[in-house]
Amino acid sequence: MNAHRRVVITGIGAITPIGLGVEGLWDGLMRRESAIRCITRFDPSMFKSRIAGEVPDFSPADHMEERRARRLDRFSQFSVAASRMALADAGLDPAREDPDRIGATMGTALGGVAYGEGQYRHFISGGPRAVDPTLALTVFAGAASCNIAIEFGFTGPNSTNGMSCASGAIAIGEGFRAIARGEADVMVAGGAEAPLAPLCFGAFSIIRAMSTRNDDPAHASRPFDQGRDGFVMAEGAAVLVLEERGRAVARGAPMYAEVCGFGLTNDAYHMTAPRPDGSQAARCMRNALAEARVAPHEIGYINAHGSSTPLNDPTETASIKQVFGNHAYRLAFSGTKGYYGHALGASGAIEAAICALASRRGWVPPTVNLHSPDPACDLTHVAADGLELAPDYLLSNSFGFGGINAALLFRKV
Repeated sequence: MNAHRRVVITGIGAITPIGLGVEGLWDGLMRRESAIRCITRFDPSMFKSRIAGEVPDFSPADHMEERRARRLDRFSQFSVAASRMALADAGLDPAREDPDRIGATMGTALGGVAYGEGQYRHFISGGPRAVDPTLALTVFAGAASCNIAIEFGFTGPNSTNGMSCASGAIAIGEGFRAIARGEADVMVAGGAEAPLAPLCFGAFSIIRAMSTRNDDPAHASRPFDQGRDGFVMAEGAAVLVLEERGRAVARGAPMYAEVCGFGLTNDAYHMTAPRPDGSQAARCMRNALAEARVAPHEIGYINAHGSSTPLNDPTETASIKQVFGNHAYRLAFSGTKGYYGHALGASGAIEAAICALASRRGWVPPTVNLHSPDPACDLTHVAADGLELAPDYLLSNSFGFGGINAALLFRKV
């Protein structure tokens, strides 16, 4: 890797249950309250869990031509719309750029499967002629990055990974390395997820992974709290514009933070349960630190994966202690899924965006709904009001089914 090619974040696009766009996301964080509600996108009465983080007020026509929007499912609409937001925030006009030097990397857990589910119902009721002829082009995960490339004419590196709940973070890590290696000068990188359909939702309900706090949805997602009973599914997207630092400086671009390290490991243990000793999650964080040449004591804030599940939260806590020792109790620590739920493959990208915003604006968000911390999750959680803090280095963890562990390290600009 070319050590001289540093990578900064110059644009952010966000579509989340707490807000749209950079300011919408930030305002949502500053409200310090959950956006989890009863599901309205379908009838969830057959399931034990009936709550989710839905994105309100999203209109694809605000971000693309209406004809184009009709040809894309919600997952791809999120991908293109968040990318347009991020490019505008970065002050980049795709028509004025060298398309060969701009690429797209995205992540998603389910891609367009929810749309395929709806089309199957059309097939059962009306036969093949009732099915959208573009179905095969919408359900595959690669539709995310490919539709971004088509929308903006980017002919650089292009990929979408499907590595579960870590995929958005992995996409950003891959985009970071593509620029560092000199394969591109700009990468549009992030994650998108639109999983709120009966079969997709029900698959997670069947394995009892989700909260059943249906009578109190606003307090259902509660990372690291003794009362947590599972994650809350959500939809959404976040995209970052990653740019070679010298190029960004030359054009006077705003810079949120620098991406300086990426770690990726696998537990090789179980499809749903994390490795109990947290050793591979710890190695993932160490790898990110090593790539950035940053010592553990230099980290000032960690945005945790914090899925609000009985097994994940204490295992993540233990892995952080392995890496940071006593410093684990001195750094600021929070899990932000209490705000918006778990948007699966988009979560790591949303949380990377939060870290970038926190770095630039000097405030880190709290763990919403943390009222009685689990004794096994005893790190120094950011208090309910958030914390005025401008750390030199911030770490974001993303862990997923299949034992995937990803960590992104950010440096204050």
